[in-house]
Amino acid sequence: MIVYGGDWNPEQWPEETWAEDVTLMREAGVNRVSVGIFSWSFLEPEEGRFDFGMLDKVMDLLAENGVQACLATPTAAPPPWFGHTYPEALPVDADGRRMSHGSRQGFCPSSPIYRERALRVAEQVALRYRDHPALAIWHIHNEYGCHNVRCYCDASAAAFRVWLRERYGTLDALNDAWGTAFWSQRYSAWEQILPPRATPTFTNPGQQLDYRRFCSDAVLDLYRAERDLLARLTPGVPATTNLMAGMHWEMDYWTYAPEMDPVSSDHYLIGEDPHIHLAFSADFARSLNRGRPWLLMEHSTSAVNWQGHNPAKRPGELLRNSVQHLARGADAIMFFQWRASRAGAEKWHSGMVPHAGTDTKIWREVKALGALLKDLAEVEGSTVTADAAILLDYASIWAEDHPAQPTTHRDPVEIIRQWYGALWKAGVTCDVAHPEGDLSRYRLVVVPALYLISDAGAANVERFVAAGGTVLVAPYSGIVDEHDRVRLGGYPGAFRDLLGVTVEEFFPLAPGEPVTVAGGGTGTVWSELAHATTAKVLDTYAGGEPAWTRNAWGDGTAHYLTTLPDGDLLGRVVAEVCADAGLATTNHPGVELVRRAHPDGRSYLFAINHTEAAAVVPATGVALPGGRPVDGELTVPAGEFRVVRLLAVS
Repeated sequence: MIVYGGDWNPEQWPEETWAEDVTLMREAGVNRVSVGIFSWSFLEPEEGRFDFGMLDKVMDLLAENGVQACLATPTAAPPPWFGHTYPEALPVDADGRRMSHGSRQGFCPSSPIYRERALRVAEQVALRYRDHPALAIWHIHNEYGCHNVRCYCDASAAAFRVWLRERYGTLDALNDAWGTAFWSQRYSAWEQILPPRATPTFTNPGQQLDYRRFCSDAVLDLYRAERDLLARLTPGVPATTNLMAGMHWEMDYWTYAPEMDPVSSDHYLIGEDPHIHLAFSADFARSLNRGRPWLLMEHSTSAVNWQGHNPAKRPGELLRNSVQHLARGADAIMFFQWRASRAGAEKWHSGMVPHAGTDTKIWREVKALGALLKDLAEVEGSTVTADAAILLDYASIWAEDHPAQPTTHRDPVEIIRQWYGALWKAGVTCDVAHPEGDLSRYRLVVVPALYLISDAGAANVERFVAAGGTVLVAPYSGIVDEHDRVRLGGYPGAFRDLLGVTVEEFFPLAPGEPVTVAGGGTGTVWSELAHATTAKVLDTYAGGEPAWTRNAWGDGTAHYLTTLPDGDLLGRVVAEVCADAGLATTNHPGVELVRRAHPDGRSYLFAINHTEAAAVVPATGVALPGGRPVDGELTVPAGEFRVVRLLAVS
């Protein structure tokens, strides 16, 4: 069964609408809904007094109608009484301003009072519903750290010092890691160390980086505490929390994923090339789950409410977006939310049942998607195999976020997305990998923005190439160690020998002043004065300086760019690098081709056409649903998708 549904918030509606909701759920093919996510003020209307009348009726109604509950612990939104009674538990920003209650996530992650009260309400929910027939999976919290991951209060400062003692052991080790000899910052007592609060000028980069790590760990510890409580009270019931892979960069999801089974994630369309952004986020979620199927916990039926401009989805886009996630490994397709809210901050966020009711485009597509997922049930449990990986490390992104950089025009996240997009356009299915993770199953590894890398990570990349792999490295990678200290001896530091290149100086480019590359195309934002040592120069700038190099390393090859290429140049580089790696590239630009396969050999081709013209792609098998034979060629109309159970690899 492919899970299908969304967040159901019946507390927002009169009870007489609940029966209509479950009737519509059955009509749409919904088999699971998330409930209780923002219900703390209903479940505990006054501190210590619990009232489960509303949720009892909801859970019973679901069970009676054959709909599973993804039951939430309601800890993402403490009720007003919490902030009123315990103002010291509210978050504080870097300028020392204490936040007020009035939205959600109104708590400091390091607050012992919040932790105690959150575990208490989670325990009461678990005890109440642990044997309920509707309970299928726990939904812990909601979008951890979306708004409050960094708090600068005294409780956070004390917890930060404990974290630092565990990490470094001694003040001498901490002073060395942070380079506190600069600007007379050397610490002589642990009590002197604070979070990186507002200061007259730049904060210490090592301090800022470690605080980002600490904050991520503090939130993770809250998740672990709730998960462990639920595991003790409801053994055998799986538990997850909805990450925001590819969208939210405040927490290190590499540390979260091993604590989750299964991994679930949310995704919403943003920016240019939204279908590429969607594919990246889906591939990232699958990679976090170690290649296994994952759960799409939230996406939107149409417009969202939180961007400056919130376009509605065009006809067919709801279906196409959902199938994209399914193609890239999702075994659950869920939305926020079931019924569009009448009031509140998200009243303009679309729902499966829109404000206009069921005689609507959205509802017709919601029903069509439910029928489609039922017909594609055999795809459940199959996996996606990728021959390429993009390396991504949150610590590197956080370190490069420090404002004292050669240029503030480099955005590592955007660079990662652009380079992923080039692989997507080339038709290469791509995982996301940690620099210290297992790279042995890939032919190609791409390093778009890895300013910071540990010795272990650098050695891992070297071993991958020496064993016959191909790597493509972008400029300003390998520059600093895990403490954000410069690797001396010439850039690109950790990758200098692997790439056979020494860079003596960076030359950032001003906006609107690109640099021309002799072989065609331009570079933007960045350029370098580089010298090839053992590398072969493949392309140069007008003055003859290396722009693109290739170096032999063991049985593999290492490519390097000294600028951030425009689309044409990046496409040319990716094509040649893929050829080096033995990877086929697409002849169908704008048509997404992804395969899922079962261990028994059954496999499926998902063909998704993002263009305005019909496309013909190779495939042999039977079309799903329906079973129509496909003999060598598959026509995919403009803006549509097709799924084929393959009889042979095409």
